[in-house]
Amino acid sequence: MSEKSAVLEARHHDPFSYLGLHGREGSWTFRAFRPFASAIWLQVGSEWEKLEKIHPDGLFSWKGKTRPNVPCRVRFEFGDDHVESFDPYTFSSSIGELDLHLFGEGRLLLSYRMLGAHAMVLEGVRGVRFAVWAPNAERVSVVGDFNGWDGRVHPMRVHPSNGVWEIFLPGIESDAIYKFELRNRQTGAILTKTDPYGFAFEQRPGTAAKTCSETSYPWQDGQWMEARKNSDWLHDATSIYELHAGSWKTHADGRHLSYRELADELIPYMLDMGYTHVELMPVSEHPLDESWGYQTTGYFGITNRYGSPDDFRAFVEACHKAGIGVILDWVPAHFPKDDYALARFDGTALYEHEDPRLGEHQDWGTYIFNYGRNEVRNFLISNAHYLLSEFHIDGLRVDAVASMLYLDYSRREGEWLPNRYGGRENLDAIEFLRALNVMVHEEFPGALTFAEESTSWPMVSRPVYLGGLGFSMKWNMGWMNDTLAYIEHDPVHRRFHHDQLTFGQLYSYTENFVLPFSHDEVVHGKKSLLDKMPGDAWQRFANLRLLFAYQMTYPGKKLNFMGNEFAQGREWQVKSDLDWNLLEFPAQQGIQRLVRDLNRLYRNHPALHDLDFSHEGFAWIDCHDAEQSALSYRRISRSGSSVIVLLNFTPVPRYGYRIGVPEKASYREIFNSDSHYYGGTDIGNGDGIHSEDIPWMGQSHSISLTLPPLAGIIIES
Repeated sequence: MSEKSAVLEARHHDPFSYLGLHGREGSWTFRAFRPFASAIWLQVGSEWEKLEKIHPDGLFSWKGKTRPNVPCRVRFEFGDDHVESFDPYTFSSSIGELDLHLFGEGRLLLSYRMLGAHAMVLEGVRGVRFAVWAPNAERVSVVGDFNGWDGRVHPMRVHPSNGVWEIFLPGIESDAIYKFELRNRQTGAILTKTDPYGFAFEQRPGTAAKTCSETSYPWQDGQWMEARKNSDWLHDATSIYELHAGSWKTHADGRHLSYRELADELIPYMLDMGYTHVELMPVSEHPLDESWGYQTTGYFGITNRYGSPDDFRAFVEACHKAGIGVILDWVPAHFPKDDYALARFDGTALYEHEDPRLGEHQDWGTYIFNYGRNEVRNFLISNAHYLLSEFHIDGLRVDAVASMLYLDYSRREGEWLPNRYGGRENLDAIEFLRALNVMVHEEFPGALTFAEESTSWPMVSRPVYLGGLGFSMKWNMGWMNDTLAYIEHDPVHRRFHHDQLTFGQLYSYTENFVLPFSHDEVVHGKKSLLDKMPGDAWQRFANLRLLFAYQMTYPGKKLNFMGNEFAQGREWQVKSDLDWNLLEFPAQQGIQRLVRDLNRLYRNHPALHDLDFSHEGFAWIDCHDAEQSALSYRRISRSGSSVIVLLNFTPVPRYGYRIGVPEKASYREIFNSDSHYYGGTDIGNGDGIHSEDIPWMGQSHSISLTLPPLAGIIIES
């Protein structure tokens, strides 16, 4: 096929070799292709010279002895209308060979500055450079309103070493919508795809990306960012409020709060409640509200449901200025099969595996990233870098890590392929996660990574140089499952399941654990936390108060999903906001007060958080009282200060309950979940507790106190 035919049929792999300006032996040829143009003129010196139309479909040519100025200026005539511009095919490449090389090796941290759509000035002309990775395409074009969505008009230049395509289009403004049109080299199939590195997108149900100007957001959170570098997160209090931005609160007419409105409403609430961090469920662009953001189609685009990227920056900044950290849910485990997005991007399995035994998530109907491919690994790690760098995010919670680590995750025999050693471990995913965590901790000191990992994979939150995966912390799914299973038993049966409360201490310090009561526990028929509780109305609320007292005094950082803190009565629903009207009722008010006070106790008493990740911060007093379903333990700080926690998981008050203590002292009750202030019966130890010289439980002294029903108390000397 001739070059002329290839251009006309939109099949030319290297359109820059034919279109634009070309010189030979003192003669110059200029070619332009613009369907529907009635005439095209080229500026030569100070004159405009008309091109000859050499094909009726819109191919024009000029020849002359005088070299036009480069980049060449052209005028397109469409009947009575005309448009002047610079010819895209007379601009040189603006992508460096080093960046291309590093991208091919998977080591270009800032690949989002190379790929995607970037407003820039090139050779003195303002426009937008578009770039995309599509190694199996025969031809790639930018299409949009600016060229009638015609893939013949702006075919791109290819860098054949690694399949990156680029073109600079002069005169493109912000908010122009665009996609890439690709022709697969094997099948000839035409695909229209949104930009994997798109930084903004049109409103759903539209799926096109949008050009945007380079950000110059005037950040004013420098004090927070500087302090974060030296944060002692291992020993600090961390109480996370997990939130879905679209359903926490809405306007009276059902409209979402914007990011800025969310900041105005949320920050005072979090400060009042005592939380240290907010964790947002995914805010990367996604098409379907019901996916909660976990079916990501625009990894580099902050969802426009709630405003612009700068609006989101303003949200983060406001949190930081109030002393609140911001964590994002991030989904590198899988991506949806929507045909306009990453799936089979250039007509082949580019971001995913070709073999469905490696490349498809059977549970979720999604594709699995090919972590062994350098460019894919680069895409994900640079996306994490982008979120942390461009939005000052303080941490990433990585979703579904277990599904990444195991090749046989949720698969039957014969439905998966072993690794090169015959094992079930996904070696490429392991290396990706390690590289991710090394990048985060090296490039962003003080930023945190959290693994939602539900198996016993070792050393998830241990440094890479020690053989770990390198996460800062790991969700303690074992503790969560055991605790909820236990608390759902009728109290009369709990004595038969006492080990569900005590077993966790056998592994509590093998990882840096977070204790999560997340959104996953209050959806899909699992019931709200309140509805999980057994008994009559009073017992259900008392059980919930006891559950929170246990969570907030047990070793590990804390996480609760929105609505838990005031006993939301129904399961969470993404289409409606929380039932804030419940706070008109005393029982819900009591739960909210309790959570507020527990957060303050946890933050203000080093014994409750200082050694969350060390066995030195915890000591059983009595873990064997299964018959009375009671627990008692000490929490201890590095300085040696301590508190004693006692928990009664039955509705029977325990009077004269004796425990051993290490020294002679007087004790006072600093927290009691049975207080009338929280909706309880006010059974407790208000008069103080004095130790006696009665040896007990291997201790030289002991105390006798009252354990209120279905309640937890904290005492200190």
